[in-house]
Amino acid sequence: KYMFIQMKLTLPKSQIGKAFAYSQTRWDNLSAYLYDGNLQIDNNLVENVIRPVALGRKNYLFAGSHDAAQRAAMAYTFFANCKKHDVNPYQWLKYVLENILSINHKNITDLYPHNYKTLITDTI
Repeated sequence: KYMFIQMKLTLPKSQIGKAFAYSQTRWDNLSAYLYDGNLQIDNNLVENVIRPVALGRKNYLFAGSHDAAQRAAMAYTFFANCKKHDVNPYQWLKYVLENILSINHKNITDLYPHNYKTLITDTI
């Protein structure tokens, strides 16, 4: 409410006026987290996960090719998922390489890091 009152008191072309106008047009999206308890107020968790990728971006220029860069991105994604789901990346990758030939292609997602713990727990 404060912002909408202040908008009337500011010049529309000023920096704060532009910020108010920007916020007003996106107000429903900006306040969506208030109506859904599953939504976060910010994206800090995501930013912390992708920070290593962003920091290494300059190195990716030397991947050799677009295909090589895509493969590197896939590897980073898998290892970030391992970290997110508290899975040991070495043990996960070893398990995948040992089992990928014997798994039905329709069940390949069972080898994803977020499903790995369930697989291991069920087999023990």
